[in-house]
Amino acid sequence: MTPRVYDDRRCRLGEGALWHPERQQLFWFDITARKLLTRSAAGPQEWEWDEPVSAAGWIDRETLMVVSASGFWRFAIADGSRDLLAPLEADDPLTRSNDGRADPVGGFWVGTMGLDADPEAGAVYRYFRGEVRKLFEGVTIPNSICFSPDRDFAYFTDTAVGVLWRQRLDRAGWPSGRPEALVDFGPVGLAPDGAVCDAQGNIWIAQWGAWRVACHAPDGQFRQALQVSAAHTTCPAFGGPDLRHMFVTSATQGLPDGALDHQPGGGLTWVAEMPVRGQREHRVVP
Repeated sequence: MTPRVYDDRRCRLGEGALWHPERQQLFWFDITARKLLTRSAAGPQEWEWDEPVSAAGWIDRETLMVVSASGFWRFAIADGSRDLLAPLEADDPLTRSNDGRADPVGGFWVGTMGLDADPEAGAVYRYFRGEVRKLFEGVTIPNSICFSPDRDFAYFTDTAVGVLWRQRLDRAGWPSGRPEALVDFGPVGLAPDGAVCDAQGNIWIAQWGAWRVACHAPDGQFRQALQVSAAHTTCPAFGGPDLRHMFVTSATQGLPDGALDHQPGGGLTWVAEMPVRGQREHRVVP
């Protein structure tokens, strides 16, 4: 469980790692550089956008859903063409999208936040078959969106608050009842970022500033951690042919001057062989 560099393109704000199960290919973002990146047998590739982009799901072998500051987009991998599926806070130039993930019944959850992480300026939305509905509001930095393998729960956090919330879902994937606090990282000074569930229901949470991805059991108990040679880990994703590799994006944003002299791995994308198996990423139904 020792990470190695998967891709050495340094991201200011690497995020949104997605393993496409049909292509066997990783996609991820550099949000502030407005780029979607990937790597395949043909080598590295990237696409530039005219606004921040942060999260993606897969629609089919040739198509992604990409979430930007202003909307949900159908993105053709072959030629980079894109078509708007639905707007997302398109009338607010002071917010952007952040963490997101496809849910078990074909929807897509994504958070928004202020460009300067303005307090409580963000929200969490769900896209489902063309409809966009706000689920939670008053969020500062929405993160850790992921889903339990039994399809009963969604997880999310507000990094600024430090609480990982567990939300029960109904059969159509909508929230049922109020979310409950599962883990409170605030008292120990940890900042939860992106997260993913493994096949056993454990939650693997990147921790901004902590050089690691922490694993918590479904009851919230800490189990283990994957140490990464980048302080600001941002988003994990399980991938590989057997889903036993973990990819981890990272960031240089927020590092003090000269920090990269002591952590040359900052902002790179990492991969490690894992003792557990991940879940296959759910398909988005556009």
